[in-house]
Amino acid sequence: MSDIAELARRIDRLESRNAIQELVSSYAIACDEQDIARLRELFTQDASFGSASGRMQASGGDAICTLLAGALANRGPSCHWTHDVIVRCDPEDADRASGTVYSHAETTPDAVVSLAAMRYHDEYRREAGAWRFQRREISYLYYVPAQHYPAGLNQELRVHIGGSAQPADYPESLPAWQAFRQQQRGD
Repeated sequence: MSDIAELARRIDRLESRNAIQELVSSYAIACDEQDIARLRELFTQDASFGSASGRMQASGGDAICTLLAGALANRGPSCHWTHDVIVRCDPEDADRASGTVYSHAETTPDAVVSLAAMRYHDEYRREAGAWRFQRREISYLYYVPAQHYPAGLNQELRVHIGGSAQPADYPESLPAWQAFRQQQRGD
């Protein structure tokens, strides 16, 4: 590969990472604005969206928007913010990438002020020059009513959705977490 071609490849990767970070932020903003039309633009036609627990699953951009509209329907104001965005460009295909995104949210499901920490595992695809979500999976560390937050992280059942408390998606399910805990117990 020539020096010019290598430079062009490196610039494209930097621009792609920036565009993907903007995509991730645009998702948070669209959720807060409850802008379903904007959310639809962020997903490929054949995208998939789901939760690690299986509570939410949808395939296809239109089905994803229907799922998200249902999730947003019982909410008032919210504030989602993303941080710790890791983007891995596919070395074999400049139009594909994957990523991990850590995120927090203040939400109001059923008028209950709630706090959430989540992690997304994403796959991205560039279509007609624009980066979009090809696959997005959400995992919850916690999603609790604000009054439960002080003790929330000390509970196994720290995802409160639909009126019931359920186990968190992570970190207890992660192999590294499990191995560390076993080592600490001397197993």
